[in-house]
Amino acid sequence: MRSAEAWLREYGESHQHPTNELLHFVCVPAIVLAVLGLLWSLPVPVMFAGLSPWLNWATLAALAALAYYLCLSVPLAAGSAAALAVLLALTGALAQLPVPLWATSLAVFVLGWIGQFVGHAIEGRRPSFFKDTSADPHLGRLGALQFLLIGPLWLVAALYRALRLPY
Repeated sequence: MRSAEAWLREYGESHQHPTNELLHFVCVPAIVLAVLGLLWSLPVPVMFAGLSPWLNWATLAALAALAYYLCLSVPLAAGSAAALAVLLALTGALAQLPVPLWATSLAVFVLGWIGQFVGHAIEGRRPSFFKDTSADPHLGRLGALQFLLIGPLWLVAALYRALRLPY
């Protein structure tokens, strides 16, 4: 398995322009929020439905992402856990609005990706997940998908660097 530093370094190669970085600091959390909202909107099995509103696909996906982050870096996973907790709380609040959560989430998702692609157009480099990773023995076919998980971790790592926290 590649190290967190290797993933972050490679992801950072296509995120050098300050405007692209700024757009990522806005759009990546928005996209994660939107994905959580879309997953929250999916029906859960009947046997789980009455147990807790937090027992849903969004929470399970967040836990799966955290398990992956734990494999890469415990400190970054801790920061990611805090960020995901905030995003899940926001998702729960959005679910209480009169507008369907899936509709709000879909709109945020589309706007977030538009912002991402604008940032990469400014950067002049394609997003990392477009990279052909199938020939790389360290990445394999799922490498491109892993870059989608590395984006949020890259933001947490940037915050840690700014605060001079080790990871």
